[in-house]
Amino acid sequence: MRRREFISLLGGAAAWPLAARAQQPAVPVIGFLRVTAAAGNAHLVNAFRAGLNEAGFTEGQNVVIEYRWADEQPDRLPMLATDLVRRHVAVIVGHAMAAKAAKVATTMIPIVFVAGVDPVKTGLVASLSRPDGNVTGVVFDTVELTAKRLGLMNELVPKAALVGVLLDPNLPDSESELKDMEEAGHATGRKMLILKVTNEQEINAAFATIVQQNAGALLVGGGPFFLGRRRELIALATRHKIPASYVTRQYPEDGGLMSYGPDQTDAYRRAGIYVGRILKGAKPADLPVELPSKYELVINLKTAKELGVNVPLHVQQLADEVIE
Repeated sequence: MRRREFISLLGGAAAWPLAARAQQPAVPVIGFLRVTAAAGNAHLVNAFRAGLNEAGFTEGQNVVIEYRWADEQPDRLPMLATDLVRRHVAVIVGHAMAAKAAKVATTMIPIVFVAGVDPVKTGLVASLSRPDGNVTGVVFDTVELTAKRLGLMNELVPKAALVGVLLDPNLPDSESELKDMEEAGHATGRKMLILKVTNEQEINAAFATIVQQNAGALLVGGGPFFLGRRRELIALATRHKIPASYVTRQYPEDGGLMSYGPDQTDAYRRAGIYVGRILKGAKPADLPVELPSKYELVINLKTAKELGVNVPLHVQQLADEVIE
């Protein structure tokens, strides 16, 4: 192809979208914002797309999604949120930390959160029934489930007098999670060894402390930081023979012992439905915050055997899924 023909072809390609936009309505753009890396979160993206489909929107056909990933660097969220606002997206969707950054960046663009924290206590919305402003969303709160998780762990490791706990202090609702852990330990007569973790070095240090203090079990708190490092956490728990409980099914699917909590995938699906309703004209202030609708217990029997943990039959029968 001659150089002049090549330049002409580029010019035609660049002009085509402008001509197309003159003939067709503008396709709405959704901003999808998370503090994590893209890797390991395909299940959440797919669930969100499924919700959009239920609402009548298909990515690449009648809606565009702009993805922004902070790659485990929370300080990048404000910049990424501002970038989405500058691009005049129709809606921004993200977890609690992302939604808070977006709320600072705009009071006009609708924001739909998928949060594992209390959205009222953390200032995302004024109330659950009447969110007010430009923010609403779906909650998969894991804080109040601590007593249940500890009770299930007691069934598996009844002699564990000391239970280690990993918490992420950067979570918007970290103080509530800490208080809940302490109350659950007091109610069950267990001593809780609570360790706050924010980076890779602190993960290794925390496990060293857990081993040194001879903790008989471990509860890993919620949040994208831990989820993004689940394989490392599982490997350390397995190496040190520590039975551990997690909040989402991705952990036992990757070799963790057990998880109990709301179905985060379902929460992203419902967020997709809410975004679809907003694209059709609904206002966030008129959409009540949706509460968890589905909880699941997943147990990995292969890991239990490797750790020398006996899973009673009645606990297996309670499980939504048993991985063998």
